[in-house]
Amino acid sequence: MNSANGAVVVGVDGSEPALRAVRLAAGEAARRHRPLRVVHGFIWPLLRVPVNPPAEAPPGGGLRHQAEELVAAAVAEAEAAAPGVRVSGEIIDGEAAAVLLGESPTATMIVLGDRGLGGFAALVVGSVAIQVASYADCPVMVARGEERAAGPIVVGVDGSSLSRAAVGFAADEAAVRGTRLHALLAYTHPISGGPGDMQPLVYEENQLRGEEDRILAESLTGLVERHPEVPVTREVVRGRPVKVLTEASRDAQLVVVGRQGRGALGGLLLGSVSQGVLHHATCPVAVVRSPG
Repeated sequence: MNSANGAVVVGVDGSEPALRAVRLAAGEAARRHRPLRVVHGFIWPLLRVPVNPPAEAPPGGGLRHQAEELVAAAVAEAEAAAPGVRVSGEIIDGEAAAVLLGESPTATMIVLGDRGLGGFAALVVGSVAIQVASYADCPVMVARGEERAAGPIVVGVDGSSLSRAAVGFAADEAAVRGTRLHALLAYTHPISGGPGDMQPLVYEENQLRGEEDRILAESLTGLVERHPEVPVTREVVRGRPVKVLTEASRDAQLVVVGRQGRGALGGLLLGSVSQGVLHHATCPVAVVRSPG
């Protein structure tokens, strides 16, 4: 189980998306009064590639030295972004996603860029981000789009345990950022009635919207007691959840979505909504695992 008192962990590989993630992670660590841990997955020893410079080479060469330099640069970036945060850096032998997943049981959260070095241009979100968001034991924040200092925290709600976990994280995030929480429920259920039967059509639409509004209200139960300082707005929208949440991301600081835990199939893949939001949001996205 992840620890709310653990470090904020950020994965780095020397790419610009990773440096954006470092700045985002530094802000999270500062707001939550947590240390920041900069981690680089160093895959070359697993591939049996020499990582130290040849004996005749000048000092400062070799793959391991390059890794040390990129971690040092990321640590310096974090310290500049959030003075006062305790920042440490470490190189861990292993593939990037596996290394970050190994950090997740004790981390407050993991932050990473949407694409790293070697990412295919056609991939909006890289494989490392998808793997870590799919399997991590703690919340995962992906540095998507534009990082904004203003705007709400948007959370996608569907009444399930996934969205309840996401609501809790989103409310905490709104509290530490001093902003409002916007809880959004999108629905696409079909309704009966046709062009010649407008009265039942309107009735069923109103009845359906009322039911969805009840689900949204129940998902927010206890929020006022837990975070009385956080203003909460609720919105029920007819539309596809990915499209609705993507549109909401245009003015948000962060979009929060839930994902399954590790049941029989849960955790093998991100759900279609969480993965769709990761690919299309115009602000950072947090994926929160259901405790179930």
